[in-house]
Amino acid sequence: MEIATVKLQLYTASNGVTYQPHPNGWSCDLERLQRYDREGRLHFPTKDTGALRLKMYLDESPGVKVQNLWSDIPPISANAQERLGYPTQKPEALLDRIIQASSNAGDVVLDPFCGCGTTIAAAHKLRRRWIGIDITHLAVNLMKHRLQNAFGPSVAKEYDVIGEPTTVEGAWELAQSDPYQFQFWALGLVGARPHEEKKGADKGIDGRLHFLDPDTGSYRDIVISVKAGKPHVAHLRDLRGVVDREKAAIGVLIMMEEPTRPMVKEAATGAFYNSPFGQHPGLQLLTIQQLLDGARIDYPRQADVTIKKAPKQHRKDSEQLHLTDEAG
Repeated sequence: MEIATVKLQLYTASNGVTYQPHPNGWSCDLERLQRYDREGRLHFPTKDTGALRLKMYLDESPGVKVQNLWSDIPPISANAQERLGYPTQKPEALLDRIIQASSNAGDVVLDPFCGCGTTIAAAHKLRRRWIGIDITHLAVNLMKHRLQNAFGPSVAKEYDVIGEPTTVEGAWELAQSDPYQFQFWALGLVGARPHEEKKGADKGIDGRLHFLDPDTGSYRDIVISVKAGKPHVAHLRDLRGVVDREKAAIGVLIMMEEPTRPMVKEAATGAFYNSPFGQHPGLQLLTIQQLLDGARIDYPRQADVTIKKAPKQHRKDSEQLHLTDEAG
């Protein structure tokens, strides 16, 4: 086969003009050069001395291979839609790339330090089975909310949470072994965020909920106190003072044990917060048993904005994968 890399070889194109290659020759053989010419794939220069160029189309070019240094995925900015407020949150585009490059649909993805759940959210979207592990109940709470916001409430049927208390006895054990993790777990039962994620003075507040006042369009707070020990009416009076100091809409006391009769009487004297959705007691008492049975704080839930929502996600089809399923 004649190769078009012979020095000073000439080529007469279909336009009748003879072209001389670079001294090093053309990068393709003469037969392919003639085929490109017949197919109209050559770009002719405006001057006879210019070089022939091959016309390239996007659907024929696979692009540049991804290199070891990835500089095309920016960090999550302060205003990014996917930002959830977790200090070490990674861009979902980064995890998408890693998961697609290293696994196939149906494979298992493990993240042993999964934080706010970027890996498991990306794995779920890409139809991978996944295992996410984190030591804090704060992270577990964030992950559950993230999956629900991204894939809808039914996603809760597709995974199991192992290690969370499911009974009052389990809650007692957690409270005895790690009071701060007990607080995080209890706040997660009502969808609240901790007031202080680090140990320190909480000023009488263990957690907060935020909602948008439907009448004024301003944000209002629900302050929450968690008590694992024996409840006392003084706890509720302290909470009333916190509600007044913080100008909060509602105060909630979460307790391990049943409230005393004086506590119930004290709570009944609290003012009500009124909204288009009804009247909501200004002081509310909830036990761990009630929360495990499905009870929730009484407030305008339609306007809840406590945990920033992850963007909605859509999987490629409606088939759901579970960890025990066989990979297809």
